[in-house]
Amino acid sequence: MPVLEIKDLHVSVETEQGTKPILNGVDLVVRDGETHAIMGPNGSGKSTLAYTIAGHPKYHVESGSVTLDGEDLLAMTVDARARAGLFLAMQYPVEIPGVTVTNFLRTAKTAIDGEAPAIRGWVKDVKTSMSNLRMDSSFADRNVNEGFSGGEKKRHEILQLELLKPKFAILDETDSGLDVDALKIVAEGVNRAKDGTDLGLLLITHYTRILRYIRPDFVHVFIDGRVAEEGGPELADRLEDEGYDRFLTSASVG
Repeated sequence: MPVLEIKDLHVSVETEQGTKPILNGVDLVVRDGETHAIMGPNGSGKSTLAYTIAGHPKYHVESGSVTLDGEDLLAMTVDARARAGLFLAMQYPVEIPGVTVTNFLRTAKTAIDGEAPAIRGWVKDVKTSMSNLRMDSSFADRNVNEGFSGGEKKRHEILQLELLKPKFAILDETDSGLDVDALKIVAEGVNRAKDGTDLGLLLITHYTRILRYIRPDFVHVFIDGRVAEEGGPELADRLEDEGYDRFLTSASVG
């Protein structure tokens, strides 16, 4: 059974003022097919966790481990992590001038699978996924994220998720900046990617609104770089009513 396991993870980042600890002992296990929601206020370490797992060089692992199917993920290069089955949908997707969406997607699929997908079936899959995400077919010939609106960038992230078929996906605040209609479309895409697969999902968000459409199996509340509380979907409902004040108050007292 594929498992993404995080043990006692401590992560820091270099600032002008010196080394700043961000994650302070995170423990988390995501098994195949499970959906985990990571929630918490700004600055609690949610995105740091995502980018550390993905291999962003800005973040330094002080101690702890991250394994994927028992293999040391932290020892892998970024591209090796992707080939091992890891996917990150970024909060702020970057533009790639000169590279069309079509070329980007096929190159990524080839790199992950080790061979190029058959053209006819691939073109059909791309067109179907784009149609489901309400993306105009002209997007295929545009440069990656160049001139895309915020919602279009997020749809493109989910297009990649559907087509690349990873083992584990981390969605870093995919719901940020989306209106209600775009949120539903993106959530439907995530649910399609999970449907009939063993995709493990780590969903990072401030708000509970996306969890109305993507129902989590587990909810983890991040405060000050560690998991302050864990529970099922009912915990997200409590956060909707109570917010994070009680966690922040207890953290400041502690």
